[in-house]
Amino acid sequence: MDKMSKWIVKYRNMILAVAIVLLIPSAIGYFNTNINYDLLSYLPSTSESMKTQKILGDDFNLSSVDFLVVNNKSDQEAAKIKEEINKIDGVEKCIWRDDVLDISVPKQAIPESIQDMLYSGDSTMMIVTFKEPTSSMRTMNAISKIKKYTKDDCYLGGMSAISEDTKDQTEHDTPIYAGIAVVLCMIVLFLGLESTIAPVVFMLGMIFPIVYNFGTNVFLGEISYITKALAVVLQLAVTLDYSIFLLHRYQEEKQKLPNEEAMAKAIKATFTSITSSSITTIAGFVALCVMQLTLGRDIGIVMAKGVVLGVLSTIFILPSLLMFFDKTIEKYKHKTILNELHRVPRFVIRHYKKILVAFVLIFIPFGYGQAHTNIYYDLISGMPGDFASIIGTNQLKDKFDMTTTHFVLVDDKLTTNEIQNMCSEIKDLKGVHNVLAYEEFVGPGLASNFTPSVVKDIFQNGGKKLIVVNSDYKAATDELNTQLDKMDTIIHKYDKKGMIGGEGSMTRDLITTTNTDFAMVNVLSVIMIFIIVALTFKSFALPVILVLTIEFAITINMGIPFFTGTTLPFIASMVIGTIQLGATVDYAILMTTRFKEELSHGKKIKEAALIAMEKSSVSIMTSGFSFFAACIGVSFVAKMDLIKSLVILLARGALISVVSILLVLPSLLIFCHKFIEKTTKNWPESNMEAKGE
Repeated sequence: MDKMSKWIVKYRNMILAVAIVLLIPSAIGYFNTNINYDLLSYLPSTSESMKTQKILGDDFNLSSVDFLVVNNKSDQEAAKIKEEINKIDGVEKCIWRDDVLDISVPKQAIPESIQDMLYSGDSTMMIVTFKEPTSSMRTMNAISKIKKYTKDDCYLGGMSAISEDTKDQTEHDTPIYAGIAVVLCMIVLFLGLESTIAPVVFMLGMIFPIVYNFGTNVFLGEISYITKALAVVLQLAVTLDYSIFLLHRYQEEKQKLPNEEAMAKAIKATFTSITSSSITTIAGFVALCVMQLTLGRDIGIVMAKGVVLGVLSTIFILPSLLMFFDKTIEKYKHKTILNELHRVPRFVIRHYKKILVAFVLIFIPFGYGQAHTNIYYDLISGMPGDFASIIGTNQLKDKFDMTTTHFVLVDDKLTTNEIQNMCSEIKDLKGVHNVLAYEEFVGPGLASNFTPSVVKDIFQNGGKKLIVVNSDYKAATDELNTQLDKMDTIIHKYDKKGMIGGEGSMTRDLITTTNTDFAMVNVLSVIMIFIIVALTFKSFALPVILVLTIEFAITINMGIPFFTGTTLPFIASMVIGTIQLGATVDYAILMTTRFKEELSHGKKIKEAALIAMEKSSVSIMTSGFSFFAACIGVSFVAKMDLIKSLVILLARGALISVVSILLVLPSLLIFCHKFIEKTTKNWPESNMEAKGE
């Protein structure tokens, strides 16, 4: 590493020039990376609902379905709207009553069940299907055109419309998120660093790994909108401390050596600490990649890659920037507000046993709270109420009793009598508003110019028959899941291979999938970080102590919503613990390393703990407060509850982790020092302060 560090310093200008040039292909990659706005598409392909969606798309052209509510329009005006929608690129078909019965025929001639579905007072409803999946760019563009054409008292509701509104909101908000995160991080850095210019240089340095990270996402094909919205914030929050480490070491070495030698030595010294600390963060994100819900893999890969690029940029690019602005950094200085703590460490030393008792007493109720915090899986409930798609979805519910729509697929060999009996049993289920099938359109009493063959093309394809069931229950509720279970029983009585698709079924699978993922991811992240810490310190005791300290902070963070009556989005409970553990265990490693260093210098247990707390406090607070600032700033402007909840939890988690590491960790290190000595290789022998210590 000695030769490498000298090479980096010698060719720093060339490295910076290459780094700047690499921004160009990265920017191109960024603009060519697709964004997925449909979270349900991340369900495992083996789930029944996803299998059903594939058949609906391949055989029925129903890969994406929305519903258009047309208010205060005559049938003639509605027919014209439908005609124009059918001309839009990306629209498969706009389905309405005139597909089976000419508008010259009174609507009273339509079967009653169809009337109830298509008409409500002065409003009518159309079914709009798209040629491509929900969040494809072609579908997004089609929806945008539909919204422009139908803006006069017409509302499009459904998952595709919601995805398009989410797209617009995310594209508008993401630059704001990044701007706020940058400004607030700079303020924290300004408070913690003597140099007035250093925070600006750090942000210039952060441009490179962030742009590289977004640019290399093109190789993934697409990323989720959540990943896009949070990646900049998280990358800033997680990797800024690497820059701080390098600057502090460079300034220290400059007091003894010329600038070039000082930077080479700083790079060499910092490389080990940065890479070792980053590994735990990377491990936390990598743990997300094993989730069955591939959204975890999406976030995990992008953020792990972001940390790696952050480390590489700190080692190769930041030295050039620091040396280029060296004189300016040294010239403009100010008094810092975030200074070494002295009173807090002394308090901890005096009362470490009481702190540990409080630690246990606090852990128990918050552990219960964490286990009983309410989680929501309904993707609609977290969306802003002023979204046009949410207004449309609410109108579907209020005017047409279409809260959730199920798409049932059964074998087309079933007889008309079997289908009718099945539909009758489903209709009798609590919460079912209406049931539509091809068999509803055949039989006596229909108008002579009625053309059931057109309807047959809609309801029967690919060896399957389609039955549409409208439910009064919201997706992700116990009532709807019970309804789906009962529908399964009825359907399988007639067709053992019958399937249910739609938002309700997909959300049910989402609940099942994430419950498994939650336990698996959290266990895996703990195991991975435990192993990394164990190998770093060659210890069994220290990984237990460090992980326990952070898990305590996570428990407090995730238990608070229970006591405040806050309901969290499902994704929060899965990723927060992993991210908080991976991102903040670095602080614990920093303090523990300094504690070991002081013991090796012959310091007594309590004295070593005191010095470790004092000397590491500024770095821990600066890094933790930067994490907090970047996330909390976003929470003030985020309109979507999913993102707002995530950043609030991350911000609060960073603060709680800082407090836990400053209070609980040193108390555990003092209390468990004998255990540490016996289970750690080459641990410095304790110098006891007093007998029985």
